[in-house]
Amino acid sequence: MATSHRRAVAGMLLVTLMWSIAGVVTRQLDSARSFEVTFWRSLFTALSLGAYYAFVHGRSTLKLLADGGRPLWISGLMWSVMFTCFMVALTLTTVANVLITMSLAPLLTAVLARFTLGHPVARRTWFAIVIAGAGIVWMYGYSVSADPKHLLGSMVALGVPVASAINWNTLQRSGRSVDLVPALLIGALISSAVTLPLSLPLQASPHDIGLLAVLGVFQLAIPCMLAVRVARALHAPEISLLALLEIVFGIAWAWLGASEQPAPQVLAGGALVLATLAFNEAWGMRRLA
Repeated sequence: MATSHRRAVAGMLLVTLMWSIAGVVTRQLDSARSFEVTFWRSLFTALSLGAYYAFVHGRSTLKLLADGGRPLWISGLMWSVMFTCFMVALTLTTVANVLITMSLAPLLTAVLARFTLGHPVARRTWFAIVIAGAGIVWMYGYSVSADPKHLLGSMVALGVPVASAINWNTLQRSGRSVDLVPALLIGALISSAVTLPLSLPLQASPHDIGLLAVLGVFQLAIPCMLAVRVARALHAPEISLLALLEIVFGIAWAWLGASEQPAPQVLAGGALVLATLAFNEAWGMRRLA
């Protein structure tokens, strides 16, 4: 059991490392912008997941999608919102702003579960919400004074934790487990279909398409499938805590690989958010121990 747990932790570390490359890779694009960036990444994600399912399940793939029912399709829709908002936000503001805004997902999920599922919210979580909210407001205040475009990007990025919270609560209300992988496939298909008309005329160079293919396969499809497996051996607070490393890795990659140095206000606000979330999740792990 201990060995299995250590492997799961190592696997989750690998997942966060793969997730974190989105920002620095996006900064290397030549001509692809906004919705076109989302379209190509979602398309390659859908193609890779579709190929995986066709190889593993063959003709039964369509039956698996049909048998998932309403929760599976709602989950797929929420994934499409997350895919789209994330990549569009990266084209509008800094990697740090996007990743730190996304880190609010566990807190928003807890609040939504309080009103939709009747789950009590611990005092430490309410405290974390207030402190993390102050850090986000600090960052947003800086964005307004620095460049309104950064504020718009942060607001678009807010769609990711909101959709994530709705996704989780929808699956919990269904009363049964919904496989993440077909939901991801549905989300990628919806995202690519919706953003294609908004991307025309397509301007991505072969260099851009290659980079976005890397993101679709190695930054999204593979790590998400790996996360499904390792999550079985980890508690929810552990997963949330380890997932925070994506923010640290992502900001570091953008800093080192794209010379995107976060402003002091962003670092201070982000540090406040991360420290608060880490404390909240670590305390949750302690209670489960």
